[in-house]
Amino acid sequence: MSELPADRSALSTEGTLLEVLGMSYIELTKERVVMTMPVDARTKQPAGLLHGGASVALAETAASVGTWLHIDPLTQAAVGIEINANHVRSARDGHVQAVATVLHKGRTMMVWDVRITDQKERLLCVARCTVAIIDQAPPRETSLPKG
Repeated sequence: MSELPADRSALSTEGTLLEVLGMSYIELTKERVVMTMPVDARTKQPAGLLHGGASVALAETAASVGTWLHIDPLTQAAVGIEINANHVRSARDGHVQAVATVLHKGRTMMVWDVRITDQKERLLCVARCTVAIIDQAPPRETSLPKG
């Protein structure tokens, strides 16, 4: 069962790369994030295969969302700082699924293992993503000039 945060607004895909690429949340826990993405015109390269960049975007998204579940989103942000991906097979249609599992939980950094598979559960991509936990600057107060 998913451990969805009470405030799901921060997980909204509206107006983001997630929406553009058709990514969806399937499972969200602090130890495991599962997401899907269609293999269609939005995510294919000109040769008709799943674009490696789309796979990397899915992998980094799953790792970043997993890290976000560990932080205080009012004072911190989760930002990807490194990703390594090996593309071992491709897909031409259907959808792919990313399963991200945490390898390291630190105070300022997390490392995730992400496996992307096709609908037949064949491994397409394996990635390791490092996500930094940074402090967010408080919003600046703006004041109108006097006089």
